[in-house]
Amino acid sequence: MKVFSEETVMTRRLRLTGGALLGLALGGLVLGALAHGDVQPQPVDTAGLEALGSEWKAENPYRGNQKAVAVGDSGYNQNCARCHGLQLISGGLAPDLRYLPVGKEGDEYFVERMKHGAVINGVTKMPAFDGILSQEAMWAIRTYIEAKHEE
Repeated sequence: MKVFSEETVMTRRLRLTGGALLGLALGGLVLGALAHGDVQPQPVDTAGLEALGSEWKAENPYRGNQKAVAVGDSGYNQNCARCHGLQLISGGLAPDLRYLPVGKEGDEYFVERMKHGAVINGVTKMPAFDGILSQEAMWAIRTYIEAKHEE
């Protein structure tokens, strides 16, 4: 039977404890990444909003519509907040949408970005939502953004 000194036993305990802590930390990082959720675009329930048809509107048809604000709030939080921040307050990953111009000028920029996304130096910085989110969903999100801009 081999006898270890008290110092050797303590050293081995510390190594085991350190290894266990490292394992827990790495496991926590993996679970944290998985808990972030599905980063694929999520459908937006637009029930209760006027249907807009297939022809894209040049300006936001829902401006000032409180139902559209509520639908847009949900759509924004499902699809935009992970990059643009909760309540439109960006943490620096993507533009802070509180400063997107209101009215027609902002509408044009918004539709262009939402439909076609943004690719910079060959890297997709924002996915294209055309064909994924409906016109109603995109305009509802725009309505929410403008409502938060006015606060």
